[in-house]
Amino acid sequence: MSGALQVVQQSLIAALDGHQPLMDAITGIYDGPPPRARFPYIALATGAALDWSFKGGTGRELSLALTVHDDGVSASRLHHVMALVEDALASGLADADGWQIVTFDFRRARVLRSAVSPWNGLIEYRARVLKVG
Repeated sequence: MSGALQVVQQSLIAALDGHQPLMDAITGIYDGPPPRARFPYIALATGAALDWSFKGGTGRELSLALTVHDDGVSASRLHHVMALVEDALASGLADADGWQIVTFDFRRARVLRSAVSPWNGLIEYRARVLKVG
């Protein structure tokens, strides 16, 4: 994981942690699906980092994804939690340690489920950041 990706993900987690309605609706936020977590919970997906540098500085374009996992009979609770995630991130992220967040955009959301697994709601964002200092 690039340094930019790691610190921007920390800023993302801080924004989610700071949104009390979301935290009341989930059991936790994890780096990946934990072995025995209670539903619903959020797991961060490994993001991707692309070069977004320019002649005078270093930049990265980051793909940030998180998945809401839920075992409900219907997808209604999952959709509610996904909406709370979007609310928590609507005002963007605080600048990350050593990186200025230039843009932070919602990219897409989708719900997935197979017959043998819980509901999964994937939410993706894109952040463009410049190295400072």
